[in-house]
Amino acid sequence: MNILFVFPETPATFWSFRNALKFVSKKSSEPPLGLITIAAMLPEIWENKLIDLNVSPLKDEHLNWADYVFLTGMNIHISSMKRIITRCNQVGVKVVLGGPLATLDYNQFLGIDHFVLGEVENILPEFVNDLENGTARHIYKSTGFPDISKTPIPMWKLLEMKKYVSMSVQYSRGCPFDCEFCGITLLNGHRPRTKNTAQFIAELESLYQLGWRSGVFVVDDNFIGNKKKLKSDLMPALIAWSKKRKYPFAFGTEVSINLADDDTLVQQMAEAGFDHTFIGIETPNTESLLECGKSQNSKRDMVESVKKLQRHGIIVSGGFIVGFDSDSTNIFKQQIAFIQNSGIVTAMVGLLNAPSGTRLFQRMKSEKRLLNIMSGDNMDGTMNFIPKMNYQKLVQGYKEILETIYSPKEFYDRVKTFLIEYHRPFEIPTKVSFNHIKALFRSMWVLGIVEKGKRYYWKLFMLGLFKYPKKFPLAITMAIYGFHFRRVTETV
Repeated sequence: MNILFVFPETPATFWSFRNALKFVSKKSSEPPLGLITIAAMLPEIWENKLIDLNVSPLKDEHLNWADYVFLTGMNIHISSMKRIITRCNQVGVKVVLGGPLATLDYNQFLGIDHFVLGEVENILPEFVNDLENGTARHIYKSTGFPDISKTPIPMWKLLEMKKYVSMSVQYSRGCPFDCEFCGITLLNGHRPRTKNTAQFIAELESLYQLGWRSGVFVVDDNFIGNKKKLKSDLMPALIAWSKKRKYPFAFGTEVSINLADDDTLVQQMAEAGFDHTFIGIETPNTESLLECGKSQNSKRDMVESVKKLQRHGIIVSGGFIVGFDSDSTNIFKQQIAFIQNSGIVTAMVGLLNAPSGTRLFQRMKSEKRLLNIMSGDNMDGTMNFIPKMNYQKLVQGYKEILETIYSPKEFYDRVKTFLIEYHRPFEIPTKVSFNHIKALFRSMWVLGIVEKGKRYYWKLFMLGLFKYPKKFPLAITMAIYGFHFRRVTETV
């Protein structure tokens, strides 16, 4: 069979980095890891092609070639997904839909021939067999959480790798925590399941052998969910591999803030080549943390936890939320103060939403406050339930946060705070490519001449160049991120 994998277009959101990608001549931050992993699970005699709409267009000739289109996506992709489905229906090619959005909200999609819901490792063989025999059902739903130690190496050959900033791999699924607004445990369970160390290293080696020499993002929702196994098994092997290969990859991932409590693991991650991580900070309001079940964030000095990671060479990106029932109108100034004091340059602030199936979704439904399905864009200024705070005041305060933290003065002040704190304890070689040189000169033109607030850019430029020369490339990278964030916040 001819299988066409299609990944929908991601609109210009906070995490798309679309405005920053132009500086390094790339099309997308990361590839669709789920689709290229599923491609590796299909029969070898089947023909596979991938169209990622973020890097190349979907043409009629692609649809005419395909026997089936395999499609996936999240809430943020829903508009693009529906356009793709319409095109498939018009030309008569059959559509198979799976992934997180379909698993939680498949009833909102028309024109789908087959749904494959949940994690696919256990259910995909049955679906493939039925396809070959012409007996495929409309809905296939995985039960339980499969052993991912049998998951194959992704089919990298389907990618136009040069168009991406980073490659993606996965080590674990599941999270030991249970935040009220989060759908991770609903999709992947509470008990973190991991790949084995040899399997994970083999994936990295396959990327290395293909010539990849840039970022690798470990897409786990909580990479440190199984800290015991991570420290005793994976990290020693990853450190050895990275050293042997002379650090070909800069790793990033997502963790919970309790990483800062484990000095050994922090040191191991830095030594293995991890240089950035995303953490759900959510809010400095303790009542709101307790309200949403974010126990791991309470009873600690979160600013100090962030700075500890920065001092160990790990850049922290943070997720922040306003709109909890426990939030008062003071929350807006509290969020601004926390973000500025922490030196978290990449701070994504969103209004609280209730993803389908989560405890928050069920609570809002029982309280008759639920409005609709969330958009998936945490920064579009919308909510899918009625907040306790006056909505107009909430939106106004939310916009105040964004306008403040991404205005040139406050943003560049925050980068300075970060540079002062940040220290790389392991001298990992810095690789400078032609694209990096182009990005530097583009930043000098766009940020230093064209954009408003250029004097703040030049102050940062000089500070990095003369006071923190080893951190200078990082300072320019942060400045470029700021350009993207300002463009995104202008639309809120």
